[in-house]
Amino acid sequence: MEHFTKISDLHEAFGIKPPENPLFSVVYGEQDMCKGNNKLEFSSGFYIIGFKKLKSGSMSYGKTKYDHDLGSMSFIKPQQKVAFQNVMLEEKGFLIIIHEDFLAGTALYNEIKKYSYFDYEVNEALHLSPAEENIIWNLYFNIEKEYNNNTDELSKSIIISHLDSMLKYAQRFYKRQFINRKQLTGSTVTKFNALLVANFDDRKTKDIGLPTVAQMAEKLHISSRYLTDLLKEETGKTALELIHLFLIAEAKNLLTEGELNISEISYLLGFENTTYFSRLFKKEVGVTPNQFRARFLN
Repeated sequence: MEHFTKISDLHEAFGIKPPENPLFSVVYGEQDMCKGNNKLEFSSGFYIIGFKKLKSGSMSYGKTKYDHDLGSMSFIKPQQKVAFQNVMLEEKGFLIIIHEDFLAGTALYNEIKKYSYFDYEVNEALHLSPAEENIIWNLYFNIEKEYNNNTDELSKSIIISHLDSMLKYAQRFYKRQFINRKQLTGSTVTKFNALLVANFDDRKTKDIGLPTVAQMAEKLHISSRYLTDLLKEETGKTALELIHLFLIAEAKNLLTEGELNISEISYLLGFENTTYFSRLFKKEVGVTPNQFRARFLN
């Protein structure tokens, strides 16, 4: 696998003309995005924003028939592994390639790190409606126009402004997608809770420790960040918060039954030590496990 530190080297690998700027480029893609390359696997020091309607190839976007005819946006962060194989597009697409150094000294340098969709998996791409697609294309063409014009002291700030708008719109459109896809794929929180119950049942016979967000996401075949954002949209709580709520609910039940001591309950729930369990319980409930049990018995 290759690692690119220069945008010009990535352009060469794609078989496209050199960039106008060593730290920033835009590519208006043809149907064969990887000219002459049956397979290209790489990582880089760049943020890459892509839009495409995939006709064939190894990149798989979306999980249901609902998504297949819609335009997909993907967001790749520096050091992330990317793979293209025999990629053919239905229509035109674009790539925006941003070196980290291009953002240095701008508000977007820190702001871009807050967009969790840069941590999503490739099959969790953003699927645009026709109206949303028009908005994104307009922003792209504004960026492309500035990129190809004679550079002056305002060029970079104008490009940054359009990029900032594109990322904010993507955040809005993902929220819409979470709502729409919920009816297609079923309630994520229901599946998530079922996994927590199964995990708890397994812990009765196996020493497997606390459930983690990464474990739950892997079993649901989505990335941890996508799972957290989806659950936040459905419930208002993150995946970790829901795990804690589940554990505390089970702890309350066990404390009420009165058959196990605090240490045994802590171990059964998967905690490494009683102190951590007691601290989390008090944080969520407001009293210690012993105080909760005593209050219930009285």
